Amino acid sequence: MKIQFLAELSMDSKYLGAQIGFFSLLHTWGQDLHYHPHIHTVLLAGGLTKGSQWRHTSKEFFLPVKVLSKKFRGKYLYYLKQYYDQNLLKFFGDQEKYLDPNIFKRLLDQCYLKDWYSYTKRTFSGPLAVVQYLGRYTHRIAISNSRIVSMDKDTVTITIKNYKTNNEINTVTLKGVEFIRRFLMHILPKGFVKIRYFGILANRNKKTKLKLCRKLTNSPLYKPKFEGLKTIEILCFLVGKDVTFCSACRKGKLQEVRTLLPVAPT
Repeated sequence: MKIQFLAELSMDSKYLGAQIGFFSLLHTWGQDLHYHPHIHTVLLAGGLTKGSQWRHTSKEFFLPVKVLSKKFRGKYLYYLKQYYDQNLLKFFGDQEKYLDPNIFKRLLDQCYLKDWYSYTKRTFSGPLAVVQYLGRYTHRIAISNSRIVSMDKDTVTITIKNYKTNNEINTVTLKGVEFIRRFLMHILPKGFVKIRYFGILANRNKKTKLKLCRKLTNSPLYKPKFEGLKTIEILCFLVGKDVTFCSACRKGKLQEVRTLLPVAPT
């Protein structure tokens, strides 16, 4: 839905009049491991016109915020109604009243009357900082070992960053079962695609439209950072130290003696 209205507005000559490129990344957890699914979307600062020319976005904004808000409201409520008509929505507890079509229609009418707010902003530290920030979520689990302060047979204590108090570090103690429940909510189904690319950045356009955009904007060609390096060299680069250095004698280097390969189950 977000993809559709971004693409539609960008192609409109009243705004950008060009095909854009962007990628979206699913993120499901918050600091306390509660289920908080949301999507981060990063867009190029321009697009490719039908005449194969590069067009920059406005320096003030990508697309008008009010237009984005109204478009999103319309798309969201339209598809919500479609889901309702197809019996794809489930209501529980106090929300069971919306099983009545008349009550659900009144809810939609109220939503249409409200002003929706679409929040967009320019990156403060440049595009590289954004990619590095989002990169923390691409192949990472919901919580790292360093955030687990202590645990016993009944509870687990973790650290959380409190955004309401200027990122102050606090601790939260959960029952073991609750900790496992929250953790398991963020394990995605097998085969689920977490990152998707659209428009100019889509796989089918990388060798054509994206290549043309790089040429039109005089962008440097991407060179794989680890091309030609061995696995151990890449690992040393990522952790920022020589992992082959012997921590026992502090003189020599570790040497590979044997490689254990996974054994297929019998």
